[in-house]
Amino acid sequence: MSTISHQTHPLVPGAGDRIDLLLIDDDPGDVLMVEKMLAESGMDVEINVVGDLAAAGRALTRRTQCIIVDLSTPGIDRLDGLRQVLALSGSAAVVVLTGIEDAHLGVRAVAAGAEDYLVKQEVDAPLLARAIRYAIERKRSEETERRLVEARIVGRENARLERGLLPVPLIDDPSLRHHTRYRPGRRRALLGGDFYDTVQTEGGAVHLVIGDVCGHGPDEAALGVQLRMAWRTLVLAGHTGEQLLGTLDTVLGHERRSEEIFTTLCMITIAPSRRTARMHLAGHPAPLLFRGTPGDGGFEVSALPDYAHGPALGLVPGAEWPTTEIDLGESWALMLYTDGLIEGKVGAGSDRLGTEGLVGLAHRARVGGATGRSLIDALVTEVEHLNGDALTDDLAVLLLSRQHGDGAMHPARY
Repeated sequence: MSTISHQTHPLVPGAGDRIDLLLIDDDPGDVLMVEKMLAESGMDVEINVVGDLAAAGRALTRRTQCIIVDLSTPGIDRLDGLRQVLALSGSAAVVVLTGIEDAHLGVRAVAAGAEDYLVKQEVDAPLLARAIRYAIERKRSEETERRLVEARIVGRENARLERGLLPVPLIDDPSLRHHTRYRPGRRRALLGGDFYDTVQTEGGAVHLVIGDVCGHGPDEAALGVQLRMAWRTLVLAGHTGEQLLGTLDTVLGHERRSEEIFTTLCMITIAPSRRTARMHLAGHPAPLLFRGTPGDGGFEVSALPDYAHGPALGLVPGAEWPTTEIDLGESWALMLYTDGLIEGKVGAGSDRLGTEGLVGLAHRARVGGATGRSLIDALVTEVEHLNGDALTDDLAVLLLSRQHGDGAMHPARY
């Protein structure tokens, strides 16, 4: 192997970077011809010269931008040899420079992956230099496009996977209206550590859950999905209340990657009568309860009492989670949310919105006519505005509402 370096002033504007070439040719006269033409072209080039395929494999480096190969070199049997060169080329462009004047072979060589096919007897210095530059740029474009296509494919697959992991509520009650909003804190992600679900079981009870795995990465997102699916399975199997939370606590202990990982959670079971409910809090913010309708004299928005609560899952072995009984009334809406909705700042200071601040925002939005999804959107928009920018934490909101007397043909006012 020999190395020849030409340091000249490039003739083409923008082509000032040195080009690293690997020349596979065993004919000293042809090697001298190539070196002479490249010197005449004004290219700033460094050439590694090898006489066979085995030496080419040893000489090829990450810096190699272009491989020039003669298909009549010993050990390189035309197209089969070219395919071997292409297999080891990596990100380097491959240009065929051969004495074989065969148009059909040239077409097949380009079809196999070579960037160009040149005949030695027909090449001069400007043509060779131009072919090398164009080959390198085409290879770069091809590599860029390949990476973009791969990124799009992976992105679409991830999006389909993540959408498939978001829950579909299991509700069979035309008097109930179900709305959600979900947004992960990670950029370009569809899932975060927050999770929610809604399931109606045999007998008519409706079960709601919302949870927040501490952290924001893909591991936390995966754990959130595992906990949600475990919760749904346990509910459908007839488990409720403190027993269910204890089992979820065990699941978390087995599935988390670190003992420092914990999960806050709120779980509500609405009775078949739709007038009462039971709530369990595991270190999670208390939901909001909307009762009545603005203008009827009995309208109110309040946070459910959180004095009866237990610790977050994964913190205290053998923990207990007491039950809170809730009187819903005839017309109501329950809004469960994760702390991403209340931990944003309020103005330029360090004050946080908190649950009380959210109650005030919710009251004004509801009085202003916001209902259902528009109520959730109005709250998220206002919280972002108060924070001075978009929220960076994961955020999940679940709104379930009932208007007394509603049926399938009469949309609820919440």
